[in-house]
Amino acid sequence: MKIYTKKGDKGSTQIIGGTRVAKHHVKIEAYGTVDELNAYVGLIRDLISNEKYIEEIVEIQDRLFTIGSLLAEDKKHSNMKLPPLNESDIEYLEKSIDCMELELEPMKSFVLPGGNSIVSTIHIGRTVCRRAERKVSLLNEVETVDKRILAYLNRLSDYLFVLSRKITKELKVKETPWQPKFD
Repeated sequence: MKIYTKKGDKGSTQIIGGTRVAKHHVKIEAYGTVDELNAYVGLIRDLISNEKYIEEIVEIQDRLFTIGSLLAEDKKHSNMKLPPLNESDIEYLEKSIDCMELELEPMKSFVLPGGNSIVSTIHIGRTVCRRAERKVSLLNEVETVDKRILAYLNRLSDYLFVLSRKITKELKVKETPWQPKFD
């Protein structure tokens, strides 16, 4: 099977179920941004060395593929069996967040992204996750999206933020608080 089909050369693509839509369709924007997020999460996995986080990130990447598949499906025309996203997937993120937060100082202010290239990359992943959440929320105005997908993306951005703080601490990098200027 060749990777190219030439069917999308005029600006449309086929979603799961056979329906063709414009490549700029809100559905494509939603699952395309989840795909972009998955690539950033893969970069984060490549940059860190802690096996516990790597294992968590592989699980997250699997769930992001599931989310992308669910978003790419035309439920009216698809007969494909897709893996579900479960409440336990959201709980997995929450438990990971809680575990990391046990070892962190409570936040007293917002923090500026940066201080180390790994930490900065995690923050970029977090912002792409927030964009994916916005795109999926927009899709939800056009067609019903499983509420667990929105919850998962929301929790994943929290996970990435806490991971950035945890890696900052482990690397002994200075966390820079945001200090608003009122002059």
